Amino acid sequence: MPKFYLTTPIYYPSGKFHIGTAYTTTLADCIKKYKQARGYDTYLLTGMDEHGQKIQQVALNNGKTQQEHVDQMAEEAKKLWELMEIDYDDFIRTTEERHEKKVEEIFDRLMEQGDIYLSEYEGLYCMPCETYFTPTQLVDGKCPDCGREVKKMKEESYFFNMKKYADRLIQFYHDHPDFILPESRKNELFNNFLKPGLEDLCVSRTSFDWGVKVRKDPKHVVYVWLDALTNYITALGYLSEDDSLMKKYWPADLHIVGKDIIRFHGIYWPIFLMALGLELPKQIYAHGFIMMKDGKMSKSKGNVIYPEPLIERYGLDAFKYFLLREMSYSQDGTFTPESFIERFNFDLCNDLGNLLNRTIGMINKYFGGEIKKYPTKVSEIDKELEQFASGTITQVEQYFDTYHISNAISEIWNLVSRTNKYIDETAPWVLYKEEKTEELQSVMYHLVENLRKIAILIKPFMVHTSQKILDQLSIDEQLQTWDSLKDYDKIVDLKVTSKPEVLFARLDMEKEVEEIKRMMK
Repeated sequence: MPKFYLTTPIYYPSGKFHIGTAYTTTLADCIKKYKQARGYDTYLLTGMDEHGQKIQQVALNNGKTQQEHVDQMAEEAKKLWELMEIDYDDFIRTTEERHEKKVEEIFDRLMEQGDIYLSEYEGLYCMPCETYFTPTQLVDGKCPDCGREVKKMKEESYFFNMKKYADRLIQFYHDHPDFILPESRKNELFNNFLKPGLEDLCVSRTSFDWGVKVRKDPKHVVYVWLDALTNYITALGYLSEDDSLMKKYWPADLHIVGKDIIRFHGIYWPIFLMALGLELPKQIYAHGFIMMKDGKMSKSKGNVIYPEPLIERYGLDAFKYFLLREMSYSQDGTFTPESFIERFNFDLCNDLGNLLNRTIGMINKYFGGEIKKYPTKVSEIDKELEQFASGTITQVEQYFDTYHISNAISEIWNLVSRTNKYIDETAPWVLYKEEKTEELQSVMYHLVENLRKIAILIKPFMVHTSQKILDQLSIDEQLQTWDSLKDYDKIVDLKVTSKPEVLFARLDMEKEVEEIKRMMK
């Protein structure tokens, strides 16, 4: 059985998770469920990055200890992932002993082999991003990532010799052109950081103490990114007595990250792994942001939207559908209340929901709810529909395999639209009136068969809707698998439900837009 290890970034617990954070984990969960359906032995890692100066400051501002703050945030994260039915295999926290002890050992090892040395650092530091910048990297004198003020810092620090591995990383980029996805992110890293030349990286701090201590020099705290990135291997038991998961799943098949942290994952992380003598992950995919009409989400703007109220009001499947459909492979996505309700009403209610209800209604009316077997009289329109469905499946798999999830969903909805159009082309009500029973049987069979395929294709991101469709059509379990998608003639003696359930009820646009705006405030 092929293996597939994928990760999300471990999240920085400075505040409540908005839909942008939820997107990353939704994407990872969708890819995992797709890989499982294709027969892979999958392993999904997520968790919390709980160290650093910013966490220390947030906890202080809230009147809590650092540990109290991160404990609360970890529980909130787990509750959200439970609500969203994220099927993760491990949730790692960087304050756990299994992680901290291994970070200490990793730091020692890198020091002993000469990759880390002691010096003094003076530079410009952004506390929210936990990152140092050179003056030329600033934008209008501010942090290029978050736009906040930077402060001049000077302190004794340990440094990682990045220059030692720079040429090797550049060669790896050349040898593995698909290592960083999409290509625009790779070009950005190469042109902005690798090509001009890497500077050695400051990997310790002495101005605060909330973090993993350097074992041989405990006044130093390990730089948060060296600490956080190693979770991908410490979670698998790296350097522990039981490293069976490490042997089984490493190297990672896919790291999924936001574009704002691709520098750490695409440059620092590969170099750390090279220094440790470990294989590099096979691919790193950096997605864009979910934007609002007036730019990035911000509490000060009053435009932040959180997953919980959307899921509670509109359902988990509708929430996931919108997130994954709106975010294209290499571009930012946009959330507006209007676009969310439009997707719900037109895509889910009008297109998919009505297709199911019309089909079940006609089968009950014309054939007492029964489908016997593949029809004996198949028209050219029927054959064309079969070919369209077959082509859709191939295209959807190609998009899923290359992480173009929005494109895959668009292809599935093309099949939904084509099947709706097929009803208009064949006019079953006319066939029934003219008593063309064999032709009518073929139309009903093809409608059920396409709905079966659609249900299987949407299952990685709309589990409940998928199962409702399959249950209402009374599809046998053997015909609910991904492997059965290629078949078009296996349905025998099927009886659809006599009381179809509405998948998605149409919403009042004006009312719901106002409700979502209220959620944002």
